[in-house]
Amino acid sequence: MNTYKTAKPLFGSTTTNPLARFVDTTENYGPQVVEDLVRSLKDLRIVVDLGAGGGRDLGVVRRFYPDATLIAVEGGKEYAKNLEGKADRVVVANIERDRFPLADGEADLIIANQILEHTKEVFWIFHEVSRSLKIGGHFLFGVPNICSLHNRFLLAAGRQPTQHKLASAHVRPFSKADTLAFLNACFPGGYELEQFRGAQFYPFPLPIARLFASALPTLAFTIFFMIRKTREYDNEFVVYPGRAQLETNFWTGDISTSAQY
Repeated sequence: MNTYKTAKPLFGSTTTNPLARFVDTTENYGPQVVEDLVRSLKDLRIVVDLGAGGGRDLGVVRRFYPDATLIAVEGGKEYAKNLEGKADRVVVANIERDRFPLADGEADLIIANQILEHTKEVFWIFHEVSRSLKIGGHFLFGVPNICSLHNRFLLAAGRQPTQHKLASAHVRPFSKADTLAFLNACFPGGYELEQFRGAQFYPFPLPIARLFASALPTLAFTIFFMIRKTREYDNEFVVYPGRAQLETNFWTGDISTSAQY
């Protein structure tokens, strides 16, 4: 009979870091940043939250745009059940394989807060986001920052960044420069970065963390991008893996891999 011991905490995790008791981990999700960015938009009618969780970000949208239609997308029925009453429509879907429940150019705003780092199929996800957004529509996404200040110190000491450990749920690292390079390589001129913000700043308590994250967003724990779609989309994201001859079997839907070369 197999017996399992409790896994040893990873170096740098909140269970091993004595400074972690000063950190408000809810700030990782940037509640104030999301509110500021959502409030800066106008005339939102169709809003989609990918991996809506408990519906916190949808609640922010509802507060500022009570007439907007809110669509929550979740990966499992249990999560979807928690969103009842918090969205006008709750859809169970695998965002790494399925089409979003939207017509082409239908959405005004798509949100993905702390989701993309958990996914392999970023080309498919950005394909569906780009297909679903109207020209002038926005994609607001927040991701852990592999170039945060504390990660730079860890790397200098020969340690793995806290948000991108091998024995963890995160499979994609993000930084400001590389994310913008990804967008420009796959969909040149397709998006404009309207706002870039930081949230959380390890290992400081909330008031100090917000001050530093605001002043030095590229060094913050979490980074937020507000990008605006600026031109028509024509499958550029799912064509890119083949065009660039990436040696990984990325999911590209109905786009033939052989046709991409």
